Formats: sequence, C-alpha cells, structure tokens
Amino acid sequence: MSQNDAVVSQTFRALVESADRKFARVRDLPLYGYRSHNHHHHFHKVFKAYMRLWKYQQENRVKLVESGLNRWEIGEIASRIGQLYFNQYMRTSEARFIVEAYVFYEAILSRRYFEGVKVKELGVRFKELRFYARFLLVSLILSRTEMVKVLVDRFRELVEDCKANFQETNFKEWKLVVNEILRFTKVDAAFTNVRPLRYCPTFDTQSTSLQYVARFHAKKVVKFKDAVLTSYYRNEVKFAELTLDTYRMLQCLEWEPSGSFFQKHPVVSTDHSGASTDHSGASGAIDINFAVDMTDPTLPPNPRKAVLYRPSVTHLVAVIATICEELPPESIVLIYLSASGKAGHSNAAQMESSEGSRKSSNNKVLSRVSQKQNSSTPEYHINGKKESSDLYENYLWLGPRGNGGPNNLYPGDIIPFTRRPLFLIIDSDNSHAFKVLHGSERGETAALFLSPLRPAFKNSSTVDTTHNGSQFTYFLTAPLPAFCQMVGLSASDADTDAYNGAQNILSSSFSEWEIILCKSTNLDIVWAQVLSDPFLRRLILRFIFCRCVLSFFCPLEDSDEYLPVCLPHLPNSVSPKSEVVESCIHRLANHLGVADCFHFSIT
Repeated sequence: MSQNDAVVSQTFRALVESADRKFARVRDLPLYGYRSHNHHHHFHKVFKAYMRLWKYQQENRVKLVESGLNRWEIGEIASRIGQLYFNQYMRTSEARFIVEAYVFYEAILSRRYFEGVKVKELGVRFKELRFYARFLLVSLILSRTEMVKVLVDRFRELVEDCKANFQETNFKEWKLVVNEILRFTKVDAAFTNVRPLRYCPTFDTQSTSLQYVARFHAKKVVKFKDAVLTSYYRNEVKFAELTLDTYRMLQCLEWEPSGSFFQKHPVVSTDHSGASTDHSGASGAIDINFAVDMTDPTLPPNPRKAVLYRPSVTHLVAVIATICEELPPESIVLIYLSASGKAGHSNAAQMESSEGSRKSSNNKVLSRVSQKQNSSTPEYHINGKKESSDLYENYLWLGPRGNGGPNNLYPGDIIPFTRRPLFLIIDSDNSHAFKVLHGSERGETAALFLSPLRPAFKNSSTVDTTHNGSQFTYFLTAPLPAFCQMVGLSASDADTDAYNGAQNILSSSFSEWEIILCKSTNLDIVWAQVLSDPFLRRLILRFIFCRCVLSFFCPLEDSDEYLPVCLPHLPNSVSPKSEVVESCIHRLANHLGVADCFHFSIT
C-alpha cells in the first residue's frame, strides 16, 4: 500500500469514527420534547458528518477497496444514514424523513451490499439482521406491502442460515423477531383492498360537506400539534417497539402522501445469482439531499407523535408533562392510552365476549350472554359532585405481572395536564372509570372518548383480540374493516365491488354527519374547537359510527358495557336515536347482507 493510499484509508477511518460518535449522541436523545434538546441542531451536525463521509468514500472508492474496504462497510454507512433519518421521523413525524430512510434501505437491498459476506463473519451477519429488521419497520409504516413480503422472506431465510452456520450462537431472539413480523403482517393483511389508514384527501374529503367545513367558525379554535400514543398489554401483536394498536393510531394521524414516490411499485429481485436487476424508484442512486422533499408539498405537516412502548407510569407522565409544557398556545394534545384495567391481563381478557344468537321471533336481534366482570366499574355522576378519592380508585395497568401502585395510572394522574386542551382516548376494560375527569379539569374541559368495557362480535370464537388488536381502536382507525370483523365477514366474503360500495355508503354518511355537526347550534365548544382539524374531525365521525353500530348490534340489557362514551356529549342529532345516523347503518348492513345481526327501529 502506497503512502497516499494509507492516508486515504486513515482519513476514511477517522471520518467513520467521527460520524459514529455524533450518531451515538443523536440516537440517545429522547424522542420527545425536541425543542428543549435542540434536536435539529444535533441532527444537522451528524447529517453533515455522514455526508462528508459518504462523499469521501465515493471519491476514493477505488483506493479504499484496494486498501481492504468491504462492500458491507459501505452498506453499514448507508444503513446508519437510514437509521438517522428514521429516528428523525420518530421525533418529528415529518414524512420526508421516513421516505429518505426507505430510499437508503432500498438501495442497500438492491445493491446487495451485505450479500457475499463470508460465513465466518458473525458480526457482519448481525449487522445484516439489524438492517432487515429496520427496513421492515420502515416499510410497514409506509405501507409498502410488496416490499414487506420480500423482506419477510429474506429475513426468515437469513435467520435460518445464521442458525445453520453459527450453531454455537443463540439466535433465539432473532427467531422471536421473525415470529413477531409474521404475526403482525398476518393481521395487517386481513383486508388487502382497504383504503389507507392515513388521511387521504381523495377519500376522506367530501365535496358535498367541504364547503360547510370551510365556512364553519367556532368561538375558539385549537390546532392539533402533538399526540402521545401508547398501548400496554401482555402478548399483544407488535413488531420491534410498535404495537398493532399504536401502529394503527400512528397511521390514522398522518397524511397519505401522494407524491410520485408513493405511486411507484419497485420490483425487488429475489434472484441471488448476482444478475443485474432493474429497480424503480430512488434506489438507483443513494443521494444524500436533505432539502429534497419527496412528499406532497400541498399537504400540511403531520402532527408530532410520541410513540411509547411499554412505558412506566412515571415515564408516561413525564412525556405528557414535557409535551404539555412545550405546547404552543391555542393547541391541543391527543393522548391515546390502550391498556387493561387489571394487572397482567392481555387484551384478549379485556372483556369476555361470547357468541351471539338470533331471536327466532323476528330473526333480527343478535344477542350475547357474557360472563360478568368480577368487579364492576362504578358509575360516576357527571353532574354531581365527585370526591377526590374517585380520581384514584380505578386505574389502567401499565406494568408486567404482579401487583403494585407504581404501575397504576389513575384518572387523577391526568388532572394536572387538563390546564391545557386535551383530546383523551382511553381504550380499556376500565375506561369508564375516566368519566370522573369530566368536570374535574383544572382549566380546559377535556374531550373524552372512552371505549366499551367489552368487545362485541357475532362469532367470538373466530376473533381473538390478542391477535387482532382492540376493537374500539380498529373502529377509530379502519371503521369498515372493523364493522366486517364484528359481523363475521372476512376479506373473501365480500368482493371488491361490494366492499367499495360499502365504503361509498360510509363516506356519504360521514359527509352528511359533517354537515349536521357544522350546522348544529348546540355543539359543545370542546368539539367545535377541533372540528376544523381533519384528523380530529374524522375521529369524531368514526366514533359516531362506532357508537351507532354497537348500539344496534349489542343486547339491549347489557348496552352500557358494550357502548363507547364521549364527554362532553355530542348533539342528539348524531346519536344512535337519530334516524339519519341509524339509516346509514341500516343501508350498510343491507348492502353487505348482515341486517339480521342488528335490531333496527326502522325497516
């Protein structure tokens, strides 16, 4: 090796070490409260370091290869850059960052940077395994279904190959990761022809109601800027640190990009012969360009989301406190909590659901006899005076097995944050305990969506909430698939035309309800102040749908346990007793041939 080549190699290694040190500092920063930690400054510094490193290896590739640079080392640099972009997406929820992460990961795959590695290089194999796991997570969030299928197959093959060639090494944890992604994708693929979970102006904006929404003016308007999302159940479906429930809610609170990147469907070759393959999209070149925005520039920014995986109560409270402290004026925080009200329960045990039976007299009523809960949730009198002890009597359980106060999240723990506008969604078998928050706020009346205490299914034996996620969350994020799941319709039971027709019925009904809400003279200011926000308005419409569906589906004698609650109350014009609302469910049920599952008051 010449002296010049040695200098080039030494410079490269120094750049790698410098970039890795900066990367470690950014990686260890918390994913929330970025204003106080000046995340953007740190991100630009580490990004600049990797840009310098990448440019240097491109300009000196020949000399570096001659001095011993391996292809997997180039892949590792690109993988770090992809990880950097993904971490920044998790902090800011800006779509361009996760798109850039996808670009780098897809290029690594298409260029086969990790392929051809010597079998003995265990450390490199671990890097390759981590690359596949990270690329899978990015592809899941971006709903790149075909890519996910390819990655799952390759990931599974890689784990098996590692087990065969490194028999002295335990790959049990990686086998569990494979099982996680298989379980996750099986649930996610239940309905392949559904519309995106993200807010898509093409589907979610109705021309008939658009003018009413545009003209709607409340005395006070708050902007939806931040959200805290977490779920905590034993054995819940998850991949990495993203549970199925938080994944659905995360997607529900983002815009569906309509840029050219998302209209391409790259074909990834599964050929391992080394033959060249044509790859569409941006993978033809890894181009570090921070200024490139590959998303739709006409869309507003996504609200920031702090996604917490199995947080302790103190961690959750700390995150909420930080976000509320940094919340801009006239803004609202959405807090989504999905957890059991019993220690150590899975969400299958959230509520015991049992099979329904039709009443032979009219062949319309589907009822269900369920085992009662061991302890019933006390009813709180909304207009009455509440004792302070009510705020600390019932709770959500955020912890592993066992019992202990430190794992209990009480309604009273939320009270300090009601000094700021809150939109609180509680999905639990103990959700109604949080009714006590209404009227106990310290400054701003909170908007409350409280789930039913039990799920409702026509055939409970075919639906396991452990493997399918929460029913209430499913209604809020994918209402039509949730409806189909409830009445026992699978993807194979409804053809594309029938399903699209059902979706059109739902869309037109939502549009009608939007107009009703906009024209209502008794809409509480808590709902009026968020009605202009497309994400929160859509959640309100889906809550109305969920409540009405369940009210006509569930047995009348146990309706309190099977119905969600919203506080303050929405107008009666959008209640289940409204003929306009009931007629939507009636049309939908008739269209899908499941009207006999409901007890309608109209015929």
